[in-house]
Amino acid sequence: MNDNIESIASDIVDAAIKVHKALGPGLLESAYQQCLAHELRKRGRCVATEVIVPIVYDGEKIDAGYRLDLFIDNQVIIENKTVDSLLPIHEAQLLTYLKLKNCKLGFLLNWNVKLMKYGIRRIVNGLPDSPARPVYKRFPTP
Repeated sequence: MNDNIESIASDIVDAAIKVHKALGPGLLESAYQQCLAHELRKRGRCVATEVIVPIVYDGEKIDAGYRLDLFIDNQVIIENKTVDSLLPIHEAQLLTYLKLKNCKLGFLLNWNVKLMKYGIRRIVNGLPDSPARPVYKRFPTP
């Protein structure tokens, strides 16, 4: 990953924390999504919402109903959740989206947490694992 994608990642984490501090837990996913999109646009990021992700089967593109919550600068995918705890299926969903869009980086954001730092998971697709760049980063829960 280059510095540009890390700059995007930094903006995403900072914006998510800012939105969560302002709103707290307990709202619908859509509220956080719109506020996060607004905050990222204020930072000069290109933000697309509800981006259709077709699957290719037998040489045909098929709209199977998959949508990215947020697609930032055509490089980073954000999947928003408001759940008691993130599950492996949520990680698998984001990793599938990364593969379908041929993207390297995504964030799984669970807004239903006391502090946002506990709701952020960074998911990397197709890069070698290293201590500096984990496949996903989990913050310890309190």
